[in-house]
Amino acid sequence: MQQNHSVTEFILLGLTQDPMKKKMVFVIFLILYVGTMVGNLLIIVTIKSSRTLGSPMYFFLFYLSLADSCFSTSIAPRLIVDSLSARKIISYNECMTQVFALHFFGFMEVFVLILMAVDRYVAICKPLRYPTIMRRQVCTILIVIAWIGSFIHSMVEVALALKLPFCGPNLIDHYCCDLQPLLKLACMDTYLINLEWATNSGAICTSSFVILMISYIVILHSLRNHSGEGKKKALSTCTSHIIVVVLFGPCMFIYTRPPTTFPMDKMVTVFYTIGTPFLNPLIYTLRNAEVKNAMRKLWCIKITSESKR
Repeated sequence: MQQNHSVTEFILLGLTQDPMKKKMVFVIFLILYVGTMVGNLLIIVTIKSSRTLGSPMYFFLFYLSLADSCFSTSIAPRLIVDSLSARKIISYNECMTQVFALHFFGFMEVFVLILMAVDRYVAICKPLRYPTIMRRQVCTILIVIAWIGSFIHSMVEVALALKLPFCGPNLIDHYCCDLQPLLKLACMDTYLINLEWATNSGAICTSSFVILMISYIVILHSLRNHSGEGKKKALSTCTSHIIVVVLFGPCMFIYTRPPTTFPMDKMVTVFYTIGTPFLNPLIYTLRNAEVKNAMRKLWCIKITSESKR
């Protein structure tokens, strides 16, 4: 990576400077990270192993859990290790890599949520055409487009970060590298770059959230014409999706405003970078009988095979 500055490394200030609070951060976020990985990997293995979870909804849920796992891994391990470190040093190249990973997997989650909303819309509003529209080949193409879109978005973010000259100081008042805290350290007028950043991240975040909410409003409105068990099941599924969409709302607080720092910024970032990947598996498993039943069958088979040995 070409460097147009005298700074070769940054120091992350983390969530707190208090020694006791640092230990609390270590314990809490270690538990959250382990829970995130176990929950999402359990969903991935269950969907991949179960024949009953072959519908497009679970195809997209597989990739949402994969993106959640990678998104959390791009942030949480360093946060956990740094909470016990005296100096939280991150090199320039590592910082740019984290910017890429944060936006690549973060926006992959957003794009997959949009695909899940499309899937529910077709399933509920156009049930007769659902098998034709949402066939596996179409779903695969949509996922590939989502990966490509996420890659382009994250490359734009890295390109903007690479434009920034850093002459010192090198203290990042955050627990991870992202464009907003880096803008504060740049020794140049960052108005245009901030405008480009807001256009890229802010516009995608806001438009995605609006599209998702409108989609589910239309879906919920169309459910009025349904009745019986089908309506109850569809409503339960859509409620899970809406909860997950709402959990991503705080990202708009970070990416759709002028380059101003607020005391709550770190906590808001913790919520959507650590909290959301942890909560997603709980939301999708606790409210979904098909996933829970598939998990029970999978582990019953494993326990039975182990006992026979």
